[in-house]
Amino acid sequence: MQTGTVKIGDREIEFARSTERSTDRKPAGEIIMLHEGLGSTSMWRDFPERLATATGLRTLAYSRYGYGRSTPLAGPRTVDYMHEEAVVWLPALLERFAIERPVLFGHSDGASIALIYAAERPHEVAALVALAPHIRVEELTLRSIERARTSYLEEDLKQRLSRHHANVDSAFWGWNRIWLDPAFRSWSIEGLLGRIRCPVLAIQGEQDEYGTMEQLTGIARAVRDTRLLALPDSGHAPHRDQPDAVLEATARFLVEVLERAHGRAMKSHGA
Repeated sequence: MQTGTVKIGDREIEFARSTERSTDRKPAGEIIMLHEGLGSTSMWRDFPERLATATGLRTLAYSRYGYGRSTPLAGPRTVDYMHEEAVVWLPALLERFAIERPVLFGHSDGASIALIYAAERPHEVAALVALAPHIRVEELTLRSIERARTSYLEEDLKQRLSRHHANVDSAFWGWNRIWLDPAFRSWSIEGLLGRIRCPVLAIQGEQDEYGTMEQLTGIARAVRDTRLLALPDSGHAPHRDQPDAVLEATARFLVEVLERAHGRAMKSHGA
């Protein structure tokens, strides 16, 4: 993996990019990996490399503002922080790396950001894989976030997260405080989902402690080309709890989607 930081606006953004891979499954750029609310580039572990191998597509993982080795937060997050990431900073990242027609692969907050981007730019995404996405706030989610606060203050969560974040307080409190802010309870992206035009694979663990299966079925109701996958013996991080199942499902999904898109492109050019 190529690792480093890039300057985007006034921010230094940490990234890890797999080596170039060839594939006949065009058209698509590469897989952009958007981490969870407490995630970072390093918290994907070896999954980006395994995903590149399984799909034949290059992967690009990055730590968003306030996470990993990226620039720490300058102030508290606002209710629209995921929308800002999707409409301002993700497009800037794609432009910086000259990536067109990406496959978006998001987990938790990252999946929500991917869904917002796909809704706002419906013709610019080749496909989308959403792991444990949030489309609205649920009481189950808030209870688990409250438990995470207790673990951070009284147990070992801070120590564990500090391995992945240069400024662990920036990462944790930036996420925890906005989700528990009363103003955030009405947050929802359900009204945007009907704009999405790319195929979606939505995956969730059946023991997810941060969301119910209604998050997935809500996507399926709004996005016509949606596949759902519920994984037993998995919590909020299916790619860690059931990595082989996630890799297999993603590779199978992308083979179908990208070959179908390639066939349409060839037909339109008279080939």
